[in-house]
Amino acid sequence: MAFPTGFARIADELVIHGSTGSRWLRALTDGASAAVSVTALDGVVVARSGFESSFRYRSAVVFGRFERVPDDQKLDYLETLMDTFIPGRVAELRSSSRKELAATMALRMPVESDNWSLKISAGWPEDPDDDVAAGAWAGLVPLTTAPDVPAHTPLPDSVRAMTGTLRNMAAHRA
Repeated sequence: MAFPTGFARIADELVIHGSTGSRWLRALTDGASAAVSVTALDGVVVARSGFESSFRYRSAVVFGRFERVPDDQKLDYLETLMDTFIPGRVAELRSSSRKELAATMALRMPVESDNWSLKISAGWPEDPDDDVAAGAWAGLVPLTTAPDVPAHTPLPDSVRAMTGTLRNMAAHRA
């Protein structure tokens, strides 16, 4: 099963939280194995051919078993989660009530050298010289344009449609 949830790495632990009524969180506290996958899509790499087009991303997977954070540590973990999600927010909020704490479960999984995998895609397309010479636009949508695209190269309709903008090519230069 896959469920979207907020998380944070606190020291060497992956920490999640949710309702004590959650069936899937209870299954995790009962020892179910878990694989937590997180991907940040940084952009679409638009190459001069479909074959070379791809995505820029950062992706991590952590495997293991969660354990329940003990009640005497739960408030600290939950406040650290909140300040990870929104830095400085805990200082602006009222304290959690006993009822809120009782309704919230915090789980942690150790992040160790043998239970995670990381994959990062950060390169430019490897367009053949003939494709580069043909003058087609290439770049990363919506943030930057490939460094070897001449300034006069028009932004193609396909990329303009993806970004929803008519920005000047110079604004996209890396």
